[in-house]
Amino acid sequence: MNPWVSGISATTIFTDDLVATKRFYKEVFGVPLVFEDAQSAAFDFGTTVINLLDSSQAANLIGPAPVASQAAGSRVQMTVTVDDVDAVCAMLVARGVTLINGPMDRPWGIRTACFADPAGQVWEVAH
Repeated sequence: MNPWVSGISATTIFTDDLVATKRFYKEVFGVPLVFEDAQSAAFDFGTTVINLLDSSQAANLIGPAPVASQAAGSRVQMTVTVDDVDAVCAMLVARGVTLINGPMDRPWGIRTACFADPAGQVWEVAH
């Protein structure tokens, strides 16, 4: 590992609908909300904070880099390791989540399934 890299402490997700995305993270993941204001909400995922930021504020954070629209499609997938992919998928569906794919056994030896949050970011559960 590079000596200046010790891990990823936070990921910021730009969302066009902060209210719906924040509700999704509360209801689906059930992780603690550690900060919120009118433009953002941050959730504690253990060793990583997932920060939801209203897309209208994204240019202030990453400018002059362009901010892609949600319609541009996913450019990232975040993975959560679970003990039982099928059980987690059943729980997700019960919470109103639509699976993109899976559960399925991958050729590289793991079982996975994917779903998207309201901002269009793709999440994978894997074992």
